[in-house]
Amino acid sequence: MNPQVVVDGLINGAMIGLGAIGVTLTYSILGFANFAHGEYVTVGAYATLVLAAGVSALIAGSSDGLGASSISPALIVAVPLAMALTAGFALALDRFLFRRLRGRGDSISIVMASFGASMAIRAAIEFLFTSRPAYFTRELQIARPIAFGLKATPNQIALLAVAAILLVAVHLLLSRTQIGRAMRAVSENPALALAAGVDVDATIRFAWILGGALAGAAGVMVGLLVQIRPFMGFDLLLPLFAAAILGGIGSVPGAFVGALIVGLGEALTVELAGAEWRAGVAFLVLIAVLLVRPSGLAGRAA
Repeated sequence: MNPQVVVDGLINGAMIGLGAIGVTLTYSILGFANFAHGEYVTVGAYATLVLAAGVSALIAGSSDGLGASSISPALIVAVPLAMALTAGFALALDRFLFRRLRGRGDSISIVMASFGASMAIRAAIEFLFTSRPAYFTRELQIARPIAFGLKATPNQIALLAVAAILLVAVHLLLSRTQIGRAMRAVSENPALALAAGVDVDATIRFAWILGGALAGAAGVMVGLLVQIRPFMGFDLLLPLFAAAILGGIGSVPGAFVGALIVGLGEALTVELAGAEWRAGVAFLVLIAVLLVRPSGLAGRAA
């Protein structure tokens, strides 16, 4: 086996992991599978593309890559703004759609609404930006040796570092802060959390904000390392759910570990069987987990 598969798998897993965190938070707190979550990845990528172009037009030289990477100052400025916009988009969709349906207590209606919202968002993006792929940069990146015969491009190294920082930050946020404790309480028992004085509505809003922002970051990773297109989030949807379920619903570290396993599996499949079999890996992982350990790696046994 080519050892380069490890690097490719880690990169795939990092992209999947940032999105899977939002999936696991939404499911653990609200109790429904949000099929529109993949579209938040797409929204984040296109928002970053538009904002980076705007910054480049305002500031001369801001489109030049920093160091050996093709990550420009304009892109660095655009990413946090796009993450905030994606978080706002996720919050708005909950406010005008999911929140209304939650009051009826019909989880099936919410799931179907998320599926319909996914199609509507994807169609709107395709209408606005067409189906042609877009890129943050067309600069060619050359893989460089890092260690043990492995190679990676400067962009890949930078994005892996950013993904690791975001993971640690989210873990500390959920484990060391008041809002993190509130989210865990709402996940365990919303009624008891409300009785204990937790602002459940504010906690739910923060879950949407956090999940949307991380999905936006995942969209930037996909856009930088692959390409930007309307179906990019939809293609990630099954790996996102596979990673969240494999890691254990409600566990942020578990979701990221599950994402790394799925990413490594996809990279290994491409190496051994060809790229056309890649999409089947997440499905096989999902089925295997549901049959063998439905609670996931870090989930609680039923």
